[in-house]
Amino acid sequence: MIPVVMPTYARADVVFERGEGPYLYATDGRRFLDFAAGVAVTALGHANPYLIKALTEQAHKVWHTSNLFRVAGQESLAKRLTEVTFADTVFFTNSGAEAWECGAKAVRKYHYEKGDKKRYRIITFEQAFHGRTLGAISAAQQEKLIKGFAPLLDGFDLVPFGDLDAVRKAVTDQTAGICVEPIQGEGGIRVGSVEFLRGLREICDEHGLLLFLDEIQSGMGRTGKLFAHEWAGITPDVMAVAKGIGGGFPLGACLATEKAASGMTAGTHGSTYGGNPLATAVGNAVMDKVLEPGFLEHVQRIGTLLEERLNGLVSDHPSVFKSVRGKGLILGMVCGPAVGDVVAKLRANGLLSVPAGDNVVRLLPPLIIGEAEVEEAVGILAQTAKEFV
Repeated sequence: MIPVVMPTYARADVVFERGEGPYLYATDGRRFLDFAAGVAVTALGHANPYLIKALTEQAHKVWHTSNLFRVAGQESLAKRLTEVTFADTVFFTNSGAEAWECGAKAVRKYHYEKGDKKRYRIITFEQAFHGRTLGAISAAQQEKLIKGFAPLLDGFDLVPFGDLDAVRKAVTDQTAGICVEPIQGEGGIRVGSVEFLRGLREICDEHGLLLFLDEIQSGMGRTGKLFAHEWAGITPDVMAVAKGIGGGFPLGACLATEKAASGMTAGTHGSTYGGNPLATAVGNAVMDKVLEPGFLEHVQRIGTLLEERLNGLVSDHPSVFKSVRGKGLILGMVCGPAVGDVVAKLRANGLLSVPAGDNVVRLLPPLIIGEAEVEEAVGILAQTAKEFV
């Protein structure tokens, strides 16, 4: 018989009953160092007192009113996001996939309103991941995502990640924009180079295209900048954000310039729950912390330390860990053994991690970790490596 919870996940047989900072505690009493963070979501750790206070205070006032009315939390959070990014306007969602869908619609609608109705195609990249909606899997076209869900939506042209020549060749008079993750998370922590990202911006400018960034996993301080594209010194026209923005509460956002959002007028898009008072109360609390003086510098420092220690593991255990990828606290290790086996053994030894493409184990700890947690994680990784010898 089918389980009451639809069996679409290969879940680990563990149930967590509480968390504190970078740790999770299971119902059987085991403690885990959480270097998964709900797949880069619990950026400020578990049961963060500041987030609890913000959520609880709002819960005593009003939970939901819908977007038929103004939402004060949306207005304040949107103002703060626009003050610290390229964007002029923000649409709030419940998830990353929804934020991405809003961005894709904005790209198409921009050209439509300009009178370029034939421009609807978006260039995307191999091993990308933008979510699980039909639109998002049509953009990524990974076999594991699309099998059984044909026909896919038309309008996406896939090229190799990092290949500017392939991008140039893919541009036609039907191209509306380019969508890219500055760092491919699900694809194996593949980092887009500064030259690559700057090249995409130049191609967009040359051909009148919109640059659409997916910073769902790499944003909100995870690389040591508020958003990963800042390392390349570029600005997008549209950007999808989620995961860390809500610190564990479902929240996403599509950010855009006034120009790029010019077609997104009343009635063109919507969400019943998106950006409700509870979500934006937590989102504002997350922003408080991420924008505190020294917070991003802390992520850079700890990320550099963790990367150095992981490279040491590669030297010590080259048959198990082949190389290190990433930036800040979005890091991956290319594995010799099957990544699923590595993730399982790490979990058995008390460290939570996330598998990714290219046989990579992702390490996505809360951004609040310190040197002690780095050393604890490295110790577990070293112990686990010995079990494969």
